Amino acid sequence: MTEYSVSTIYASDKIAQEEVNRLLKQEGIRRDDNLDYTCGIYDSNNKLVGTGSCFKSTLRCLAIDKEYQGEGLMNLLVTHLIDYQQGRGNAHLFVYTKTESVRFFTDLGFFEIARVGETLVFMENRPNGFRKYLNNLEKGSAQHSNIASVVINANPFTLGHRHLIEEASRSSDLLHLFMVSEDASLFPFSVRKKLIQEGTADFSNIIYHETGPYMISTSTFPSYFLKDDQTVIETQALLDIEIFTKIAEELAITSRFVGEEPFSTVTNIYNTVMKNRLPFSGISCFEIPRFTIDGEIISASKIRQLIQRDQLNLVKELVPSSTFEFLHSAEGKEIIARIRDSDNVIHY
Repeated sequence: MTEYSVSTIYASDKIAQEEVNRLLKQEGIRRDDNLDYTCGIYDSNNKLVGTGSCFKSTLRCLAIDKEYQGEGLMNLLVTHLIDYQQGRGNAHLFVYTKTESVRFFTDLGFFEIARVGETLVFMENRPNGFRKYLNNLEKGSAQHSNIASVVINANPFTLGHRHLIEEASRSSDLLHLFMVSEDASLFPFSVRKKLIQEGTADFSNIIYHETGPYMISTSTFPSYFLKDDQTVIETQALLDIEIFTKIAEELAITSRFVGEEPFSTVTNIYNTVMKNRLPFSGISCFEIPRFTIDGEIISASKIRQLIQRDQLNLVKELVPSSTFEFLHSAEGKEIIARIRDSDNVIHY
């Protein structure tokens, strides 16, 4: 009987990394750009017959050589990854998988959150994780009938964000403002949350929510078994809409406001999918023209570019006073230093 072992594959091991790439390609899987741990299953002849990876709290890029499938190696692989995740303190885990693999992950203790047709299923290892998130959302008064929503990252919070929120607030009785809480931005979530709340403190009908791991996060970015970047973005948008629709039902949300996006391909596709799909769930989608000053569109990317170019004086007219004041604080100066050292400040 063949014996198998599971070993860590380090980023510096170029030969092993190439073996992983070949195995993934053989099994029709694109290597994910976001990986922070990779392991391999080896047979007694030191042949790589399986591989799997993690990124933060997700399991990714799982593949078993087709000649070795049916020997329980996927179970061995996932069990190893779960143990590894728990060892680094990640107890709440996520996986996105093809529909035909749902039963396998169900047997390993994962539960479905949402799915996109026959393409993708998003799962977590807690039976009531998403339900608990929904239950904990602040609902607001039941007397409101015109309830709007906005989802923003705010990296950092600009007058453009405020304009979108103002339009949504003015057009509704109650506004649920979702703040993307994943820390994948140059401005950390604790700062973005503070700037959003300070920059909108004068609006009286806003309820603030953290998105947690469910909305627009790396947990919900499927890519490794989708054929191309366009499909990845569209599927991600569809998955986010599936999750958002469940949240909207919980909060009786009737509309979602989004900013027009002339620059970002990703956001443009998101907006198109939302405008097409949300009405089927009884949710209106309003795309608001971007806020401009002297004919120039205000965007967080533009702010970051100005900071990187050491043109902080030009930022003052483009952000609320609370954002500008923060940039002069000790913590703000640390973020400015990171932006100036960053290779790419123009990203989603």
